[in-house]
Amino acid sequence: MRAIVLALLFVVPGCTPLAEATGALAAVEVASVVVFGRGIADIGVSAISGRDCSIVRLDRGLTYCAPVEPPPAPGPFCTRSLGVVDCWINPAALPSPQRSVADGPAPTPAQEQYRHAPWPKSLNAGF
Repeated sequence: MRAIVLALLFVVPGCTPLAEATGALAAVEVASVVVFGRGIADIGVSAISGRDCSIVRLDRGLTYCAPVEPPPAPGPFCTRSLGVVDCWINPAALPSPQRSVADGPAPTPAQEQYRHAPWPKSLNAGF
């Protein structure tokens, strides 16, 4: 990637309008890779595919697009008891609805939608 950008800067003469446009495009591409970790085209491919795609990943010897990670498995459901904490694998088997030890406010539907949205999240979730 860096070799291509440097070749473009030195091969095209500096006195033509094409050279100015190529130099500006190369500068924008380099700035994009430095700031975002992906080139301009990579940002478009990532937005269309919903996956994290980058030429930098290829430079590191990885695939162009990051693999889709499955959602994490739910952990145990722990409740308070007399002096101890009991953990359950299947909270549906409990006789009545129980409060978890780490009960906080339930996430809103908008928060759940954002959490499950593909990359880039800010474009897909409406935030």
